[in-house]
Amino acid sequence: MLTLQNVTAGYNGIDVIYNISLIVKKGENLCIIGPNGCGKTTLIKAISGIIPHEGIIKIDGNDISNMKRVDVAKKIAVMSQISNIYFSYSIYETVLLGRYLHMKGRTFKEPSARDREYTDKCLKAVGLLSIKHKQISTLSGGQLQRVYLARTLAQEPNIILLDEPTNHLDIESIQWLERFLAQSAKAVVLVSHDRAFINHVTNRTIEITCGHIEDYKVNYDHYVELRKERREQQIRAYENQQKEIADIKAFVDRFRYQATKAVQVQQRIRQLEKIVPVEIDEMDNKVMHLKFPPCLRSGDFPVICDDVRKDYGHHTVFDHVTFTLRRGEKVAFVGKNGEGKSTLVKCIMNQIPFSGRLKIGHNIQIGYFAQNQAQLLDENFTIYETIDRVATGDMRLKINDLLGAFMFGGEASDKKVKVLSGGERTRLAMIRLLLEPVNLLILDEPTNHLDIASKEVLKKAIREFDGTAIIVSHDRDFLNELVSKVYEFGGGEVREHMGGIYDFLSKKKLENLQQLELSKSPALPKQREKDQSITENKLSYQEQKEQNRLIKRKEKEVQEAEEKITKLEKRLSETEARLSTPEGASDLDLLQKYLESKNKLDAVMNNWERLTLELDNLKG
Repeated sequence: MLTLQNVTAGYNGIDVIYNISLIVKKGENLCIIGPNGCGKTTLIKAISGIIPHEGIIKIDGNDISNMKRVDVAKKIAVMSQISNIYFSYSIYETVLLGRYLHMKGRTFKEPSARDREYTDKCLKAVGLLSIKHKQISTLSGGQLQRVYLARTLAQEPNIILLDEPTNHLDIESIQWLERFLAQSAKAVVLVSHDRAFINHVTNRTIEITCGHIEDYKVNYDHYVELRKERREQQIRAYENQQKEIADIKAFVDRFRYQATKAVQVQQRIRQLEKIVPVEIDEMDNKVMHLKFPPCLRSGDFPVICDDVRKDYGHHTVFDHVTFTLRRGEKVAFVGKNGEGKSTLVKCIMNQIPFSGRLKIGHNIQIGYFAQNQAQLLDENFTIYETIDRVATGDMRLKINDLLGAFMFGGEASDKKVKVLSGGERTRLAMIRLLLEPVNLLILDEPTNHLDIASKEVLKKAIREFDGTAIIVSHDRDFLNELVSKVYEFGGGEVREHMGGIYDFLSKKKLENLQQLELSKSPALPKQREKDQSITENKLSYQEQKEQNRLIKRKEKEVQEAEEKITKLEKRLSETEARLSTPEGASDLDLLQKYLESKNKLDAVMNNWERLTLELDNLKG
């Protein structure tokens, strides 16, 4: 289905991958792995034709260099950003149009019933069906990622290329994606740091190392075992070679000036020149050990929730939430996106109002990691300075090792925070948190931008952490053997499950809840009664008048938010145009203004979403 012959590719004249040769057959699902910067995404982009390449890439025996772009697109679907022209479209239109153009070309006819049904199926899988009529320009970054994934899956291509597809997906959506790829895809090439996901989906592992690839026709777990054996062989070969080199050099040094040994010396020198150095994989087995600094001992019950409820207007997010966390427990918050996991975290942090009783225990010092945590970093410091300011004790001597474990090694540590991407800022904020003395950790999707090695550093640190931890995550492998309780959010309720994450998933399957991700969460009993009551009993004149007044006020707030969004988008577009010039690309002040405008736009977008939801609830 796919053939690569001596493929080389890179950016700005600098090659990242060299002479890659590979054959992908029908039914093979490949995972590409390797250290950060080794060329995983570059290989994906070369195969899809996004970046130029040297060498030959064939699809079904046809060289893509001789194929029209539209014909390549019909064979391969790559999860990538959509063009700005779709920003005025709805989610549904964007995914449906992507499917239609992919399958039927550019001659537009009315999409069939199956086109529409399949589009809805893909939107449902990634949790976007309920908001499918929202405009693309109003979506958050996480929602956009899910649109890209739905659009890719909807095309039903011969070969699917995916780069970190599970970021921003909940556990139920990931399970659906696993089944889809395992059962429906003809061939898959993916890059992912979700170990459980790639184990369930892939049957072949391609490692990019030392500028070439190593091909293992097994899943990731089996690859780890085989790779360990291969690396041990490499080390033995390297040590033997070093001994051989040392022996030759010793002979040359000993007899260099003896005329009777001149011939033998020259032979040894030529022998030394012909030796090809044995390479050892860049991905070594060294794991950075990190331990949280000591902190005050907390009370026996760090968090007590008693009948906690949260409403947004007429919409109840959850009700009757009652549980107690004991000191030292590590628990997971799981459930579909939008069911209230992060909302309850904000209640615990006392960031938003709620009803009910929520008590934080004695001597509690909270370490909180959320997506906006990365925006609180001082942009004028370098990466190294950011960590150096909070590191204490022995960790001050290990800052370079720690930064290397989280992909900030070498010259990268001298970068200013202001020039970092969102993912890089997230990783830096995580390192900073790991060095602070706390006894209650609250982590909201901490692994989205971490590779497998970095996850292991974090996981081991949390496992050895003396305090209590609440982890909101979709990463089953990360949660495995880390948490002892799982709190499931859904249908306005929070249900406690004893045991680890796989105990929880097995229990759901035994209870025939494995199709949960394909069903709509039930409304709260009280909410259903309330909705029914409003429907059956007409509002009085005064109540209707007050309702209309509230609706008008809310409509005005929505309109004002939309006007702000339009102005900010225009400002961003103008700044992007300036950044694309040679002068603008080197203007850090301009980049800073761009990042500030983008943060403001995200905040206004979030406010617009809240106002729109409140308006919809008022209108019934």
